[in-house]
Amino acid sequence: MALAAKPSEARVEKGCSDVKKAEKGGKPSLEQLEKEVEELRKALNEERDKAEKHVTQLKYLQADYENFRKRIFKEVDEMVSSRKEGLILELLTVIDELELAVQAGKETENKEALMKGLDMVLKKFYETLSAEGLTRIEAVGKVFNPEEHEAVERVPSKNHKEGTVIAETRKGFTLKGRVIRPSMVKVALNPPCSTTVQLEGGGGEAR
Repeated sequence: MALAAKPSEARVEKGCSDVKKAEKGGKPSLEQLEKEVEELRKALNEERDKAEKHVTQLKYLQADYENFRKRIFKEVDEMVSSRKEGLILELLTVIDELELAVQAGKETENKEALMKGLDMVLKKFYETLSAEGLTRIEAVGKVFNPEEHEAVERVPSKNHKEGTVIAETRKGFTLKGRVIRPSMVKVALNPPCSTTVQLEGGGGEAR
């Protein structure tokens, strides 16, 4: 009676048998498989190195972008500050002229000259603001526009078309095309028409 083979011996025999079958069938040998695994390991390491390189490049790009953004913000802030400084200097010139006009008014009895001087200062002031993009909103005689006008009173009038601005109580302005303060205005309101009806029997009129 033949003795049964041990499990470990059976596995070894089976493995040897599989190797022989693989060699006969033209399948790669263990050495070839190890070689392919080594090549794959090298390729994987190369791809890993490339990925790390790309990550490093992205980090540099992000740092460059942050520096660029900070530089742009700084330049914009400096530009705004410089623009404000220029505007303030222009307004200081107007203040100087206004102080001179006030001083001259204190030293003279000629009120006409004083008013003329104040008018010149006011004109200079408007010219300075106009150079910055400030424009006065046209109101009187225009059709009421809720985007530019703010009605403070509706005044009955037979001489104006209803909805026409007939007076301005406070000037309005736009800055570079954008309304920053609407004009306060009075708007014409046509009174209701009265009708006359002759009563029967000549008893009079009803309105």
